[in-house]
Amino acid sequence: MPPKTLFDIELRLLLEGVYLRYQHDFRDYSVASMRRRVRHAMERFECATVSALQHKILHDPAVFAQMLQYFTVQVSEMFRDPEYFLALRREVVPVLRTYASVKVWVAGCSTGEEVWSLAILLAEEGLLDRTLIYATDINSDSLKIAETGIYDLDRIAQFSRNYMRAGGTGSLADYYTANAHNAIFGRNLRQHVVFADHSLATDSVFSEVHLVSCRNVLIYFNRALQDRAAHLFHEALVHRGFLGLGSKESLRFTAQADQFSEVSSSEKIYQRL
Repeated sequence: MPPKTLFDIELRLLLEGVYLRYQHDFRDYSVASMRRRVRHAMERFECATVSALQHKILHDPAVFAQMLQYFTVQVSEMFRDPEYFLALRREVVPVLRTYASVKVWVAGCSTGEEVWSLAILLAEEGLLDRTLIYATDINSDSLKIAETGIYDLDRIAQFSRNYMRAGGTGSLADYYTANAHNAIFGRNLRQHVVFADHSLATDSVFSEVHLVSCRNVLIYFNRALQDRAAHLFHEALVHRGFLGLGSKESLRFTAQADQFSEVSSSEKIYQRL
């Protein structure tokens, strides 16, 4: 049997075991992406085979907690892809202003950079006081980081450049306090944010919202799971609510494609029909 075939068999067994043991479902994630992540984890945990890694994960919850860093994507920055946030200001905010109250869902929020970016944008647009932001992810360790709003000080220069390109109306320094090593965001913003565990693979809609922002997540799903996530977003959004995806993502080939209109083709912002 070719080694790659055997690897994929073991990979399927690993993901099935994780689902049965921990109720985290990665079975419909992109196989190519999952191969890369599991190989990195095998190096980290010094496992010669996927089966050896599976043994460690299933028998030691602490190892599984560490493994979540490999199963999920943890790359983000504040105001990442500034043009996206600029498009939100120009195309979405004027509509959000017509509502008495606003709910926003950041799905797959990772370590929170996008959450605080949206909170700052909404504050500058005069909407945060009547907005509730739901920030969800499947990784509890990432959610803890997100909720603290604490980031390395050496990342702030890039965050600030992004903020200005995203149409920031002040200075990013207005939104954090700093010590020798860290910038601490959100102390005047966090009362408008709720952090919670939620899986796009297994969980249901939990609230009606006006904007869903789920960027650079669907690219790691297979077609069936992309359809499931798009269905969740459609169900969660109010009539004419907005959905923002990553620059490399699209609804074009999902089962829900005809249920949305395109607001910004370049920034992948859609509106529920």
